[in-house]
Amino acid sequence: MPPPTLAIFLPSLAGGGAERMMLNLAAGALAEGLAVALVCADARGPYVPEVPKGCRLVDLKARRVSLALPKLAAWLRRERPRVLLAAMDHANLVAIWARVLAGADARMRLAVSVRSQLSMAAANEPHLRGRLLPRLARWFYSQADDVIAVSQGVADDLVQCLGLDDARITVIPNPVVGEQLETLAPAPLAYPWFAPEAPPVLLAAGRLTRQKDFPTLLRAFARLVPRRDLRLVILGEGPDRGALTAEVDGLGLAERVALPGFDDNPFRWMARARLFVLSSAWEGLPGVLIQAMACGTPVVSTDCPSGPREILDEGRFGPLVPVGDAQALAAAIEQTLDAPLPAATLRERAAQYRIAPVTRRYLAALGLAAEPDAAA
Repeated sequence: MPPPTLAIFLPSLAGGGAERMMLNLAAGALAEGLAVALVCADARGPYVPEVPKGCRLVDLKARRVSLALPKLAAWLRRERPRVLLAAMDHANLVAIWARVLAGADARMRLAVSVRSQLSMAAANEPHLRGRLLPRLARWFYSQADDVIAVSQGVADDLVQCLGLDDARITVIPNPVVGEQLETLAPAPLAYPWFAPEAPPVLLAAGRLTRQKDFPTLLRAFARLVPRRDLRLVILGEGPDRGALTAEVDGLGLAERVALPGFDDNPFRWMARARLFVLSSAWEGLPGVLIQAMACGTPVVSTDCPSGPREILDEGRFGPLVPVGDAQALAAAIEQTLDAPLPAATLRERAAQYRIAPVTRRYLAALGLAAEPDAAA
């Protein structure tokens, strides 16, 4: 088997936004005729069935991404991909160290993709190893050939937090919108809240963690309930499920709020929701916001660092509200329910994040294509 042109290194195939975006990028690179390998520290998770046909899946069988270091170095020495692209901060560091361990026999271009606000993530990290990430990144990210930020806000954070030269950072958004979304959005959804004549449903989606700040969304929703007959669905799993369930009960919302868990097809929920709400405290470039718009669903978002302001063009395509402000979030939800933007307008905005043109920008930045697509 010939060596892959592009190898993408991920911790796992867990059901997160970064994993979905890298699968989209792999599909886009395959469509451009490249040989692609998806290398995972632990190739398990709900996205395993979504690995694109023709993509080589490599399982290093490591329980933690840090334990994959010697196996990744050995794989690089053996396979010699032309370019290695890592995504997510722990994986970025392991990829940098693995190239050093692989030695001169495995020369390759190395790019790291930074997908969130590193400073915010570290400040809210309960574990010491997470809080040390900015220091490690400051020492080692400069050894990567390319540093790719998913938004200008993430790039600015890298400059301020790590002292990286902004000339070394390339801003390329996530490849979000593709045929898969368009195929899956109309799929059946047997959920009673979407029955004809049922009350409008608000939707949120993401890991049930502090970052997504679903408690603020619940408090905003509680403000609306006395004057509007609404339902709220929060898709996702995570460590805060128990706390969120208790919050729902404490607010008296048990009959109006559902947490159905992770669904590998969130698009069918987005396409049927009256409104999508992003309540995050911080992000990088939230793909769920773009996906909802691509489904033609109006959106409301916190003005968190970073991404929503760029996606929504300073609020032209959906209201932006302060982080943690339940009153402002409730007002923006009500305003958007009363005066939603046309679905066609939202889809047109989301189209700039289509997989093919964004992939070409990645390949150009990585030296795998001559020029980026002009439509990007």
